[in-house]
Amino acid sequence: MGIVTSSVAAKFAFFPPDPPTYGVSREEDGRLVFSGVTADKNMDCHLLETKNGNKIVATFWRHPFARFTLLYSHGNAADLGQMLELFIELRAHLRVNIMSYDYSGYGASTGKPSEFNTYYDIEAVYNCLKREYNVKQEELILYGQSVGSGPTLHLASRLQKLRGVVLHSAILSGIRVLYPVKMTLWFDIYKNIDKIRHVNCPVLVIHGTNDDIVDLSHGKRLWELSKEKYDPLWVKGGGHCNLETYPEYIKHLRKFINAMEKLSITRPANKQLTSTSSMTEVKHNKCLRFGKR
Repeated sequence: MGIVTSSVAAKFAFFPPDPPTYGVSREEDGRLVFSGVTADKNMDCHLLETKNGNKIVATFWRHPFARFTLLYSHGNAADLGQMLELFIELRAHLRVNIMSYDYSGYGASTGKPSEFNTYYDIEAVYNCLKREYNVKQEELILYGQSVGSGPTLHLASRLQKLRGVVLHSAILSGIRVLYPVKMTLWFDIYKNIDKIRHVNCPVLVIHGTNDDIVDLSHGKRLWELSKEKYDPLWVKGGGHCNLETYPEYIKHLRKFINAMEKLSITRPANKQLTSTSSMTEVKHNKCLRFGKR
């Protein structure tokens, strides 16, 4: 029964675009090329092998004056081809490098999507950041949107020196999206409610007040359980798919990035952090839905 329920939950969790919205090819010099992205966009394309043997596509977007690198785990109904515009906007407005990737079975990545494959995927991407770009934990901010909060908190709970974590329309767990259970069931997927307790860096939670896919209570509970809280952003009237269209979204992210810059090496724990700044709005990306009955 438990295995069946877990399988059902997994089916609700993954909706890779079919067909994929992009392709990758290899030039004569061995360089990987992402369709529709020219060399002047300053983006590297990688094909990484995961612990499970899958080959996943990852993209690294450089900013010449980047202070941090954002490792972005997207939602479950998009692939990298649909995220290009958002990455370009975030890179420009936040002045960060952005590393993102397609989960196994998404876009041009091989394999099948599953909870544990997404964990292997983000681990491979993190290893690439260390190996190819010499990115240190103190320079890394993990960003998880919707289902992407699962691999994000998996990695964040294992890294003790991260600069920060952003949880965007995040879930408490897979089953909790479908049913209002009070305890963690052994067959549940993405047990974020348990993993958030092991994250030792500042956590920014962003959630829409009118999210009809993942209730606002998920974001509020994750924020409450965070050891080191940053001012949350509850987007008034925001849903699950449109938070990027609100001006306060990019303004608050910019404040968070600025606050992370000001943190000393020995950060005070169990404090709510604040900062001030301003910025402009970014364009809306594709709706990243979480399946629900």
